[in-house]
Amino acid sequence: MQPRKRSGAPSGGGARGGGARRGGGGGGGKRFYFRRRKVCKFCAEKIDYIDWKDERLLAAFVPERAKILPRRISGTCAPHQRKLKTAIQRARNIALLPFAS
Repeated sequence: MQPRKRSGAPSGGGARGGGARRGGGGGGGKRFYFRRRKVCKFCAEKIDYIDWKDERLLAAFVPERAKILPRRISGTCAPHQRKLKTAIQRARNIALLPFAS
């Protein structure tokens, strides 16, 4: 038995496919939810240096389980996430932030 060949046309049910969710008419079904893109807090406020001594700023990115929030949740950009990580680690070593809850 030979495998089925895929046609060149995109299917309607893909991750980015159109379908009835995009507006138009169509029957019931789920409504299309537009998620707003998260903006980096440090880029928006033009913060260049993330200070490890600023407990209040760093505590916003460390929940009660004391894990560093990932980029997809916090919305920070990659360069600021790296600087944030080093600042949190330095603050932990000086005992300003906890390693664990």
